[in-house]
Amino acid sequence: MTAVFTPTSLDELWQVLAAHPNALPYAGGTDLLVKRRAGLIDPPALVHLGRIPALRGIRAEGDWLRLGAGCTHRELLAEPRIRQALPVLAQALATLGSPPIRAMGTLGGNLCTASPAGDTLPPLHVLDAETEILGTGGSRRLPIRDFIRGPGQTALAAGEILAAVYVRPPPTGTWHHFEKVGLRNALACSLVSLAALIRFDAERRVAEARLAWGSVGPTVIRCPAVEGRLLGERLTPAVLAEAAQLARQAVQPIDDVRAEADYRRQVAGNLLLRLAGDTQVERLS
Repeated sequence: MTAVFTPTSLDELWQVLAAHPNALPYAGGTDLLVKRRAGLIDPPALVHLGRIPALRGIRAEGDWLRLGAGCTHRELLAEPRIRQALPVLAQALATLGSPPIRAMGTLGGNLCTASPAGDTLPPLHVLDAETEILGTGGSRRLPIRDFIRGPGQTALAAGEILAAVYVRPPPTGTWHHFEKVGLRNALACSLVSLAALIRFDAERRVAEARLAWGSVGPTVIRCPAVEGRLLGERLTPAVLAEAAQLARQAVQPIDDVRAEADYRRQVAGNLLLRLAGDTQVERLS
């Protein structure tokens, strides 16, 4: 039988990990339990992080919002500051799993699983989020683009945990957008997703564009060429069509049991085209 430890403080956590260096930390367990049931992993011990207050909660720190890695998706979605200041993240959270999954799964778990299809990852990339990593030697901050290194691979060293994610809310008036395509409308694993932050100038032309695609590469794809093509332009169908072609060239999808690479590549561009018909874009541009 696998031993399960439930520390209630960071000091207790470090003691458990020192005594059981091969133990596997977890929070909601939505991914871990599936893998364990399938026989893909068999850790000698588990360490539940959900009772450690330092890993929970949402608070402002200067210009940043600190989102505890142990916050559940439901807690984040219910937080007014997330819905008001970070709608691109709220939109992604609303599409993630089912109500029971959102009640159990955590932000930190979504990042540490490091799945190319992770729903929160494209929004956090366009938000230029930073991760807070803790270990017995202290803490360090890494941009999310450096934290996730490949499918299932993160920058966490042995004995380290993800403590929080820091996000600086974009300026007021920035347009937020998230959309994903799956095999069904609900409870769908993303085949392709797109997160966008777009800021317009006084002439309603694009002053800044941040775009990130999920499920079309080993990690989230940011494409400077696409973002640069939109600068100084109104989001007309013609401009978006050119940008969509650049996006199809930039993504790196694979064939798998859920979709072929060519399909994913086409959809990656199509999601950009759909911005032309978005009512918010029409009002802003």
